Order: sequence, then C-alpha cells, then structure tokens
Amino acid sequence: MKTLTVRYFAVFRERAGLAEEVLELEASTAAEVFAATRHRHGSEEPLGHCKVAINDEMASWDSPVADGDIILLFPPVAGG
Repeated sequence: MKTLTVRYFAVFRERAGLAEEVLELEASTAAEVFAATRHRHGSEEPLGHCKVAINDEMASWDSPVADGDIILLFPPVAGG
C-alpha cells in the first residue's frame, strides 16, 4: 500500500469536488492511480486523452509510482 497525493486539474477537479487528496492505493504505475481515481470520482475520460505528471515532471502512464509521490492528473485540453 502506498500513500500518494493526487492533484486534479480542470474537469477532474470539478468531478472530484476538490483540488487534491491523499489516497492509500495498491497502485504501481501512474495508469493504476488514474484507474483508481476514475472509479472513485466517476470520470469517463479515456487514459490516452489525458496527461500525467509525477512529482511535477511529465511522465508516461507506465511510469512507476512510489510511496509519497505526488501525482498530477490533467484532462484533455481543447484549444485553437
């Protein structure tokens, strides 16, 4: 079990109803953290459309997470 701080941005923040939370998860990758928060907050965003950072550095979804890490979740961004 790992203690992770998860920070939400934009629509993820709106769905979660908070900007940040500390979770205890059996996650070993960023993708597993995302899956746990999707289930927890009812998000329907596909993994491939979103971005993740670990400890303020952009990361891939298969990046490992360690106890104490800060995971930042970014939904798809529209622009033009």
